[in-house]
Amino acid sequence: MYELKDIKVVHLEVTQNCQAACPMCERNCNGEGINPHINLDELSLKDCKDIFNTSFIKQLDTMYMCGNLGDPIIARDTLEIFKYFRKHNPNMWLSMNTNAGARNNIWWQELADIFGSNGNVIFSVDGLEDTNHIYRQGVSWKAVERSMDAFIEAGGRARWDFLIFEHNQHQVEEAKSLSQQKGFETFTAKKTGRFIKSKGIPKDNHKFGDKSLNKPDPKYINPALATQDKVIEKYGSMVDYFNNTKITCKVKDKGEIFVSAEGLVLPCCWTAGRMYKWKKKDPHVEQIWDHIELAGGKEALNAKNGIDKVFNTNIFKSIQDSWNIPTCKEGKLKICTKQCGQEFKPFESQWH
Repeated sequence: MYELKDIKVVHLEVTQNCQAACPMCERNCNGEGINPHINLDELSLKDCKDIFNTSFIKQLDTMYMCGNLGDPIIARDTLEIFKYFRKHNPNMWLSMNTNAGARNNIWWQELADIFGSNGNVIFSVDGLEDTNHIYRQGVSWKAVERSMDAFIEAGGRARWDFLIFEHNQHQVEEAKSLSQQKGFETFTAKKTGRFIKSKGIPKDNHKFGDKSLNKPDPKYINPALATQDKVIEKYGSMVDYFNNTKITCKVKDKGEIFVSAEGLVLPCCWTAGRMYKWKKKDPHVEQIWDHIELAGGKEALNAKNGIDKVFNTNIFKSIQDSWNIPTCKEGKLKICTKQCGQEFKPFESQWH
């Protein structure tokens, strides 16, 4: 699939810790309680120095912190890790996605200084004071505004990503106006792909506890929903589409890898995201574990033992080879067909 020398982008999940409890996040069980399959792992500065040597950092164009389970602002060594990358590659792009609900002004000012003009923070804020907490459970609006203001006023470059639900759709324009007042470079109203049909059945809401996240009005619906109807008409079902679609990998051509909070290297956050599904009594039933075991198990993919050693396993090749297997039931990696199939693209459609 690719070699270590080809890597230009690192997607780093620095922690599985977070102060929020978003109902659609695998870190918790539908907004309540921690996923029993995770250990709240976190990478230290030492871990990152062990994983990423200075010569490797110099070959990179981008390092960004996002991940599947945690928020970078909660990790102890986030600033020091960004400093380490910046020290050894002054021109690379640094970035971070966050709910923004933690840290003091000095922390955010220091982050702005480290990033300079070659980096930005993507603030994932889904509403205003009276609505953001509905999805971003546990996130304080006062802390969010304080973080935004401290970072931008210190010269930081910022983007606001606003995930649209029924409960906040009336605030899209107001939030956009506020973003302009505060000095955000970009405001993005995201049309979530999480209301896509499942097994041909429309999904109008996501229930958690005694609450519900409802699908927004048609103008804010992910355009891939209409594409899905055409795909089903063409192939007969989504199962047949996944079996037959050609895969155009989103990370391969960019030379991107994902490094998890455990230090594991996989091609992307989507493949890693199948490892610990909280609904599964045994998470190892997921297809990705077949590839992990074939590569020698988790320890073989642990970059703390040397990232070069991970590239000597067959993890990337086995994943790519699976794309040529006739069906997902026989071993074609379904997550790859879902995220990188050529005719159904809910991820890209979020921004249209």
